[in-house]
Amino acid sequence: MAKELSSRINPAEYEKSIYKFWLEKKLFHADEYSKKPAYSIVIPPPNVTGSLHMGHALDETIQDILARFKRMKGYEVLWMPGTDHAGIATQNVVEKIISSEGKTRYDLGREAFIERVWQQKKESGGTIISQLKALGSSCDWDRERFTMDEGLSRAVREVFYTLYKEDLIYRSNYMVNWCARCHTALSDIEVEFTEKDDFLYHLKYPIENSSEYLEIATTRPETYLGDTAVAVHPDDERYKHLVGKNVILPLINRKIPVIADNFVETEFGTGCVKITPAHDQNDFAAGIRHNLEKIVCIDENNKICGNFYKEFEGMDILTARKAVIEKFKELDLVVKIEPLKHNVGCCYRCNSVIEPRVSMQWFVKTKPLAEKAIEAVKTGKIKLIPKQWENTFFEWMNNIRDWCISRQIWWGHRIPAWHCADCSHTTVAKTDPDKCENCGSINIHQDEDVLDTWFSSSLWPFSTMGYPEKTDLLKKFYPTSTLVTGFDILFFWVARMMMMGIKFMDDVPFKDVYLHALVRDEKGQKMSKSKGNVIDPLIMIDKYGADAFRFTLAIFAAQGRDIKMNVDRVEGYRNFINKIWNASRFILMNLGDEISKIDENNLENVDKWILMKLQHTAKKASKAIDAYSINEAANELYQFFWMTFCDWYLELIKDRMFKGSKKEKEYALATAANVLEKSLIALHPYIPFVTEHIFQTLTNKETIMFEEYPDNLNYNFEKEEKGIDKVIEAVSLIRNIRGEYNISPAAQLEIYINTDDSDALKLFQAEILLIMKMGKAKSIKFNEKAPENCAKSVGNGFEIMVSLEGTINVEEEIARLEKEKKAVLKDVNLYGGKLQNEGYLAKAPAKVIEKDKKTYEEAKARLDKINEALDGLKK
Repeated sequence: MAKELSSRINPAEYEKSIYKFWLEKKLFHADEYSKKPAYSIVIPPPNVTGSLHMGHALDETIQDILARFKRMKGYEVLWMPGTDHAGIATQNVVEKIISSEGKTRYDLGREAFIERVWQQKKESGGTIISQLKALGSSCDWDRERFTMDEGLSRAVREVFYTLYKEDLIYRSNYMVNWCARCHTALSDIEVEFTEKDDFLYHLKYPIENSSEYLEIATTRPETYLGDTAVAVHPDDERYKHLVGKNVILPLINRKIPVIADNFVETEFGTGCVKITPAHDQNDFAAGIRHNLEKIVCIDENNKICGNFYKEFEGMDILTARKAVIEKFKELDLVVKIEPLKHNVGCCYRCNSVIEPRVSMQWFVKTKPLAEKAIEAVKTGKIKLIPKQWENTFFEWMNNIRDWCISRQIWWGHRIPAWHCADCSHTTVAKTDPDKCENCGSINIHQDEDVLDTWFSSSLWPFSTMGYPEKTDLLKKFYPTSTLVTGFDILFFWVARMMMMGIKFMDDVPFKDVYLHALVRDEKGQKMSKSKGNVIDPLIMIDKYGADAFRFTLAIFAAQGRDIKMNVDRVEGYRNFINKIWNASRFILMNLGDEISKIDENNLENVDKWILMKLQHTAKKASKAIDAYSINEAANELYQFFWMTFCDWYLELIKDRMFKGSKKEKEYALATAANVLEKSLIALHPYIPFVTEHIFQTLTNKETIMFEEYPDNLNYNFEKEEKGIDKVIEAVSLIRNIRGEYNISPAAQLEIYINTDDSDALKLFQAEILLIMKMGKAKSIKFNEKAPENCAKSVGNGFEIMVSLEGTINVEEEIARLEKEKKAVLKDVNLYGGKLQNEGYLAKAPAKVIEKDKKTYEEAKARLDKINEALDGLKK
């Protein structure tokens, strides 16, 4: 067989053909009838009209590492792919398109608009899937699902119907978060809070039949049109005499009561709070407690409504705010206006300011569902990784509010409820009814609203496997093994899947939840188009190859830490892929027709050493992946392949390969090729393309994908391993001396090794040729007195001395080191001074101080080495 790799690596030449091969051979397809143990992951479904961003890339890379690793560990792996219809986001995309045509969705009408969205899905829906394939994702593409396909729609209806019949879904006029831009209600966790500059307006509310007034502090004076009370704390002595009296609202002359309620904070503002039950969450609750009227003064387009004062009618909120203040000023009812920074709720999709308003909506009672999800995490049936997220999870779940699941948009799962025009009864059904279940009238119409996107995606772990049918796929792969997702959707999605899975499958939807951090730019800032700091994964893949990009993400994916990404890092790990390619090419060029089996009787100490290092590395990597320490495993594999295998072992065996006998060359190559093969297998989950390509070339086997992960090797060469470790330590010390004293790389050195350890002495004597070759020595003497002009370095139980006679110009070297000493001393004084300056330490950020400490310690260590070298030279 031809064992050949091209002289230069070009991922574009093999990545697409390898992926095509995997697909044609259906190597990602899971068999629900397999007797292998099951391992399953469901993909967090990306938006169907979206494209691959860095968050997706990290998400899918980690999942693919786990899926490929588990296949090698003997599991039947199902990685379920799919996309989300993403109601508001997708509708916004299509509305922008038709807006550019001079139309609105209302011009098209509901049916035509939905047809247009399906058309958009057809045109762009495959984009992100093809991008995931370019990344190397080994999903079971035969089972790709969409949150609005027929099977998932049936699951949605089944769940809605069941919850409704069990009184866990209800419809009510209730306070919701309203986005006037998206024209829909949002759940609490779809509101993102942003700090904004604003004003706190202190206004006078006159007391009826009195010269007194209450001073109200508010950020939203325009909502006074909907005020139905003023509240004070029952123990506030300033206002006790006014409780039960009325105030008269200026301009509109509405009489409203002064009430006492414990929710008022006496220390905040003036201790008087205007109550607007139709436009504030807290006021809504106070309105229920005190049986207050809910007066709507802002409509669904964020315009003033209600005809309370003609001049304000139809104004947008900000215009009305200015107009109200001007009128209050005319009446001398403004006490003062103060600048204020405060958090304002904004829509998570379009960033418009949210307007709380009362409207008719559908809700899920979440308390009963949350209890079992909380219990599952407490008992360890579901593990959150990192564990630190548990406290956040419990706090949110214990204070969970009912979930508003209706959205006033057109794209999505339409609510399966039909309202009767004759008797006002609502019929909820799994299939479309033709008459009212209460009175039999055919005069019924379906609810106009659609379900929150997160409702259908909360069923994802079981709806994708055939629920409500009891399928073989569910029996084999539910509950799923692992969920990998960003921490930012812990409550949007993860918690809701827990609640729904436990409720409808009577079991948790997954056992482990790995919550990864965010990918930020090199300065630690969130990536955004407006900042111009977005790194496009597809550009990275095209430029550096999918393997280099994946490995970069993986090696920086430490638990709980954001990834600071820059292009240089991807380029750096492309060099690692090149290293693997070149090392493999070197072995293949010298290898015969096949890899010989390792004969332990013919192994030299360095061969035994590399086999032990391989064994340790694979075990550590396997253990780290199982513990979701994805970066630790990547680092172990990187260090082993580049430093241990390439920089040391391949150098150590070159004499045997090129100067040894035919047998010596064969034995050296057999070990090198076997270690390469096992290394490719260990690296495959991280860098699947290049490992598959080289593995097929090296072994002539069909695929690397189902090779056994090499974490069960059973070599017992501890003694030889320790011996070669000591040899490498000695060579490293010799090389360090060469570097410290600026000795020419070509100079052949006279070396003296002294040790009281008889075992170490025997070892060094046995490996003298190896030390001489790697240390570039013309002679090595053991336990002999060294000449005066020697550089010395101490190892573990031995010392190395290198004669400087004839190797350097002493005067020139002293001058060079003195010059370097000045530069290093400058850093020592600068950073040492900073670290002794209490004022600086009090003001500087912790990260900066830590960096300064590191710089100081490195400079100090370098200074000590320079001084030591100078002392030796001057003697």
